Amino acid sequence: MKRHPGGRLGVWCAGLLLAGVGVVVGCRVAGTDGVTPVPQLLAFLPWLLVPTGFALLCALLTRWWPGLVCGVAVLGLLAWYREPYGRVSEPPGPPLATLRVLTANVEFGRGTPALVPRIRDRRPDLVFVEECEYTCQATLEADFATAYPYRQAVRAAGSHGSLILSRFPLRPTAGVRGTMGMPGAVADIRGQAVRLQLAHPMPPLPNQVGLWRRELGRLRAFAAAGPRTPTILAGDFNATQDHAAFRRILDAGLTDAARLAGQDRAASWPARTASVIGAQIDHVLLSPDFTATGARFLRVAGTDHRALVVDVTLHQRR
Repeated sequence: MKRHPGGRLGVWCAGLLLAGVGVVVGCRVAGTDGVTPVPQLLAFLPWLLVPTGFALLCALLTRWWPGLVCGVAVLGLLAWYREPYGRVSEPPGPPLATLRVLTANVEFGRGTPALVPRIRDRRPDLVFVEECEYTCQATLEADFATAYPYRQAVRAAGSHGSLILSRFPLRPTAGVRGTMGMPGAVADIRGQAVRLQLAHPMPPLPNQVGLWRRELGRLRAFAAAGPRTPTILAGDFNATQDHAAFRRILDAGLTDAARLAGQDRAASWPARTASVIGAQIDHVLLSPDFTATGARFLRVAGTDHRALVVDVTLHQRR
């Protein structure tokens, strides 16, 4: 049967949309992040339901049955991958301490003035601040000199500076090597040593996907290196659970606190559109020694990231 020109256009639209979405979904199924633009599109994988739905509509209106079957299959896979990734294990023993953790990317320090009242209001026990350059560090260390007497920093300009503030005594560590600062420390929480590591790998820009993958790999190596010590790995990962490089960090034995608190798909970036469309690239990852009872993403003026605050409980190891 000869198709009407409008019908041919509908088939072409459906075919192109399904081909594009199919490549991204295929990489998700295969457990690879692929090459540009796949890593960038994987960050917004749930939102690919929109072009897939439009492709299905085009296939239905033009009675293109192979496209309709393909679209239904892609739609099913997208729905499947909306489910949270990773296993959740039972805590090993009775509660030892409850604490609050905050992580925020202040975008070259611009969000620092708005972050200060957020810290005062939420009163976290541990604070991880990414892109905290010299002025940001000076402000936070001066304003919270009493509340957070312990800190560990990478002192640098622009996006390369980072800071950890703590109510608990800290022993500095070498941190994780990266283009941007990723300091680390060991905290003494009620006599229990807890590894702390700030995460801020390079974003998967078109010409930096390999570097992004390598730096996430170093964070994965950190996570795997201390299976017997409670661990908190927090910051801006520039990755979501739909990125294979990020899932490998979870596979090293960590769980996303937002998932434990039922917020596994809440967006943290870009902050301006996060309530409508966005990606969760800011995370607090916990070893099985922790449980999480709450997670909130907070708007911080001056930065393109939302801050993440989680309430966690450290459990004793049997």
